[in-house]
Amino acid sequence: MSTGAPAAGPISPKLADRPPEARGVERDRVRLLVSEPQGETHRRFDELPQLLEPGDLLVVNESSIIPASLPARGPPGEFRVHLSTRYGDDLWLAEPRWGPASPGPVPIAAGDSLRLAGVPGRVLGAYPGIPRLAFLRVDGGLPAAIEAEGEPIRYGYLAGAAPRSAYTTVFGRVPGSVEMPSAGRPFTARLVDRLRARGVRFAPIVLHAGVSSLEAGDVDGGGPPVFPEPFEVPRSTAQAIAETRARGDRVIAVGTTVVRALESAVEGCSVRAARGFTRLYLSPATPARAADGLITGFHEARTTHLALLGAVAGPRLVERAYTVALGEGYLWHEFGDSHLLLPRSARVAG
Repeated sequence: MSTGAPAAGPISPKLADRPPEARGVERDRVRLLVSEPQGETHRRFDELPQLLEPGDLLVVNESSIIPASLPARGPPGEFRVHLSTRYGDDLWLAEPRWGPASPGPVPIAAGDSLRLAGVPGRVLGAYPGIPRLAFLRVDGGLPAAIEAEGEPIRYGYLAGAAPRSAYTTVFGRVPGSVEMPSAGRPFTARLVDRLRARGVRFAPIVLHAGVSSLEAGDVDGGGPPVFPEPFEVPRSTAQAIAETRARGDRVIAVGTTVVRALESAVEGCSVRAARGFTRLYLSPATPARAADGLITGFHEARTTHLALLGAVAGPRLVERAYTVALGEGYLWHEFGDSHLLLPRSARVAG
């Protein structure tokens, strides 16, 4: 089964190794690849009001990051722990790592005692099917330690640490993600105002993103193991989507997290108010029903993110778009360029 990944070739993705502001580019002026059935066009993100129609609904993720990379000490010595998802007052899923470019494995086992930024904790065991992740029981002082010593999660492709402000979005108001809902990063207050003036509407969801998925799907087309992430689709958003559909206008998700939240709230043919934890995996074999388009970044081949793009836009459009993006030198990852996928025109009401 194709996930929409481009075929292997001699061209490697260009990785954004620093925020656009550090490259002399304003947030809302990164490059924007627009993919439609008739082909690709090259624009800037601040041209978005010219590309959307009055009545389009942008669904955005209001989750904001916590600085979830913490210094740790345990039987292996000193390392780092990337917190991922909180399942209770003192229960966390986390990824132990040697450093940004060195994922491990870090040799820890169930029963080992750790200290995270000085706070005592204990390893409970690995997450089933994802041995790089471990459940940790951590004492109640962890929230204060996160604020005092935590850093934003970063990986080896970045040139160095970026300030916490670089990981914010204009929509973020509910702390809980450990990785930025980066599709919303290029939006600025001035751009949101221009979109509203154009007649584009906004509706929120919350999905607290955990650490990045590295697992690929099974060779028989099955999905990879996916750990639960908390989400909420409010009643007002479900109603806004229903009204948009009734008018024949488009629902456009800002980010893969939004698609997962909306699809987790689908009942029959409609999006309903919902909250809880989702382990939903989307691919071209399970097409998305809630979104008519998607704003996102550029993702590595064989990731769950890229499979989800195929669920929204179809694998052929995604494969063609990624071939163009590679050839034109678009920048990958959270500080990179943006991608607007519009596989369908506005729906016909009724």
